[in-house]
Amino acid sequence: MKNTPFTNKHIALGAKMAAFAGYNMPISYTGINDEHQAVRNNAGVFDVSHMGEFILKGENALDLIQRVTSNDASKLTAGKAQYSCLPNEKGGIVDDLLVYCIEENKVYMLVVNASNIEKDWNWISQFNTKGVEMHNISEKTCLLAIQGPNASSILQPLTDIELVNLKYYTFAKGIFAGVHNVLISATGYTGAGGIEIYFEDKDGAADKIWDAIFETGGPKGLKAIGLGARDTLRLEMGFCLYGNDIDDNTSPLEAGLGWITKFTKDFTSRSIFEQQKAAGLKQKLVGFEMVDKGIPRHDYEIKDAAGQVIGRVTSGTQSPSLQKAVGLGYVNTAFSAQDSEIFIAVRDKLLKAKVVKVPFLS
Repeated sequence: MKNTPFTNKHIALGAKMAAFAGYNMPISYTGINDEHQAVRNNAGVFDVSHMGEFILKGENALDLIQRVTSNDASKLTAGKAQYSCLPNEKGGIVDDLLVYCIEENKVYMLVVNASNIEKDWNWISQFNTKGVEMHNISEKTCLLAIQGPNASSILQPLTDIELVNLKYYTFAKGIFAGVHNVLISATGYTGAGGIEIYFEDKDGAADKIWDAIFETGGPKGLKAIGLGARDTLRLEMGFCLYGNDIDDNTSPLEAGLGWITKFTKDFTSRSIFEQQKAAGLKQKLVGFEMVDKGIPRHDYEIKDAAGQVIGRVTSGTQSPSLQKAVGLGYVNTAFSAQDSEIFIAVRDKLLKAKVVKVPFLS
């Protein structure tokens, strides 16, 4: 099992640790609900250094990205990022990812899910027929996500980059906590605002940045946050989790990701998605909230009033912000309209739920 440069910090803080994507990661420190509320109401720090990062360089870098991703990366200018996915050749999803434009038409960084690093690298590599320079920098790249409504203002003293004015899905490179060449991005997986910072751990950079963040933010209530709260935070926003809500067998259109599926260019499975769009989708990913008491869990069956299976739960939790149980799941399109009555099979019971609009938080 691998460690991140911050593993000893987590252990010293008393984190509950567990294996995740081959890494020893913090699941919680003071409890998921407490950490969740800290991010929603103030700010918290996530170690997500297990994520994967690839650099693509050269005159054909954009061409390669355009062929393997669903979104239109030609719209990106230097300093901008976009959410996208890697479709497979059967209309499913290899992974979802972020695409960062470092230098327009020439240098890009792809940020992929930790469990898919090797899979994604191999997938993209097979399409690299025009000599694009590819570098897997995952092992040497640290990534901290500082999320929450007060995150940017708390961290502003540590950098000359104007964090508060950094627009959503843009980024800048500069000095942070005395460390040079730090990429600071106005992105995140919580819907609570904040930034993510990428940097190489050399000359003690990881310790220096972590310590500076907590020396500055600790007195202002900044907390270390584990992956447990990261999951409840993203679920309240209806953000997809690869392996749960999207995978090799789900199409981006079914997952509500039509907005990152652009038919203005050629890419893997484009014709399949066009056919799906023309014929109409057979299933859709929907948000739902429980009417009866009970918590939906991954892979629970979703049924209609007659007890017929109409889908399955992909993610579910007791929402700390809403104080009610919510979930995501695929259902037959006939049951996907808002306020549709559905039932979650929990052991030998059918618990009533209703389809609602996502994000769950307004």
